[in-house]
Amino acid sequence: MIFENRRNMTESINYVGLLRRLMAIIYDLFLLLALLFIATSVVMVFNQGKAIAPGHPLYAFYVTCLLLICFCFYGWFWTHGGQTLGMKTWKMKLQQNNGHPVTWPLAFIRFITAVISWSAAGLGFFWSLFSPQRRTWHDIASNCVLVDLRPGK
Repeated sequence: MIFENRRNMTESINYVGLLRRLMAIIYDLFLLLALLFIATSVVMVFNQGKAIAPGHPLYAFYVTCLLLICFCFYGWFWTHGGQTLGMKTWKMKLQQNNGHPVTWPLAFIRFITAVISWSAAGLGFFWSLFSPQRRTWHDIASNCVLVDLRPGK
């Protein structure tokens, strides 16, 4: 019964376009930057208040910590309700193609692929302009869709 309802829901799903995705990312970026500033200030305490620049012995550890914070930030929201704060604001939800919630392994695949998408000058995001379901590289790699939750859409 539940599976049937999910199948019927997927037939009438509206998908989120690139502009709304980017707006949610910008919204989330404010919260994420605050977390990264806090992490940086903690690391700077152990470096006599100085920045950790490339070439510093702790630089690789520092960058790894920042990436881990970013993954935990997105991964937690994606696996706990499928919505970051920006996604809630812009009325969208992340779910697997079959309607199930995102798992931690899928969140990891999604995060790594999103980093690659950004690294490729955003090409992974622009892919959504040509996809019928408006899917990006990280949507495709993680077997997920970003669903529009606005009523009547």
